[in-house]
Amino acid sequence: MKVVIALGSNLGDREATLIDAINQLAAIITVVKVSTFHETAPVGGPEQPDYLNAVLIGESELEPTELLRKMQEIELAAGRQRIERWGARTLDLDLIAADDLVIESEFLTLPHPHAHERRFVLDPWLEIDSEAYLPGFGEVRLLH
Repeated sequence: MKVVIALGSNLGDREATLIDAINQLAAIITVVKVSTFHETAPVGGPEQPDYLNAVLIGESELEPTELLRKMQEIELAAGRQRIERWGARTLDLDLIAADDLVIESEFLTLPHPHAHERRFVLDPWLEIDSEAYLPGFGEVRLLH
């Protein structure tokens, strides 16, 4: 299944963290395309450093909940601590979409409920997929 994953980091060596995360994701899915890195101001939450963001498109044989679990393991290995909602983080991995699946559970919501309003997701996604589509919201270029 086609998956879209957003990556972000605003603590430590952001670029090295994102590169390492991409390499770790490549061990569990087939990476098809990765955007360039985009520096963005934080959205919401406490005052914190700017983020480095990217979007990755891949193919996965894992069910979305299993993929999300493995993504969270990658975050933890990068030193991610979930102390403060929308706080600074070494690594943030979000599963944005998986094919056209619509899932709403305690553990996972697909498509990601805020992706359509986040330029730090939409801009890098459009960079690597000019026909990107967010299930339930429409063409990414129109949301942009």
